[in-house]
Amino acid sequence: MADLKVQHILTLANLLSKGARHNFVTITTSSLAKSISKSQQAASKHLLELEQDGFIERIMDGRKVAVKITTKGHSELARVGSILKTSLDSLPSTIELRGKLVSGMGEGAYYMSRKGYTKQFKSKIGYVPYPGTLNVKLTKKEFTEAKHDLDGLDGIVINGFSDRKRTYGGAKCFHAKINESIDGELIVIERTHHDDSIVELISEAYIRKKAKLSDGSEVSIKIPLNLNQVNS
Repeated sequence: MADLKVQHILTLANLLSKGARHNFVTITTSSLAKSISKSQQAASKHLLELEQDGFIERIMDGRKVAVKITTKGHSELARVGSILKTSLDSLPSTIELRGKLVSGMGEGAYYMSRKGYTKQFKSKIGYVPYPGTLNVKLTKKEFTEAKHDLDGLDGIVINGFSDRKRTYGGAKCFHAKINESIDGELIVIERTHHDDSIVELISEAYIRKKAKLSDGSEVSIKIPLNLNQVNS
């Protein structure tokens, strides 16, 4: 029994979406090609191979073709769908980062105390952070790469503003658990002097004191993805 080839999954799924499970659906190879972003020649080849392997039935009518998915084709597509769902459901529910505590440049306290930020923090994350940020230098490339996954999440947006003297850039906050015990946010700042290996954390608590940290201390950060997917 032939298995459903990877290159045919999208074609068969497209036919399913057109209602070809129980009925013959009339299509053209040009319209199919457009739907699956392939050439017309490739679409024709897909239909031929799917028919040869018993996944569809075809009735030719000039340039048009009527197609219906067989029971075998539907069962195979359902099997692939089940595998994909299981894989997607097993994705990690958190992004985990690790690094070492380093001293910042002392600017965090100034910025965190600006009224344009504190008002937004209070309304969007529920508290005004302790003045300053905790700077953590990621220790391995794998953590720096994991940090990039945050680029695809909306997080909690802190808008930039102006106080007539100068403008301040925006930021995104991501809920985080620090060293398994302290609730806070990983904050991604639009304008930063730090390189890509540095992440900044804020919390209602003075993290250094509460977690008994000093420069060089190991810091773990867990960011729950389900809490950071929606733009606030």
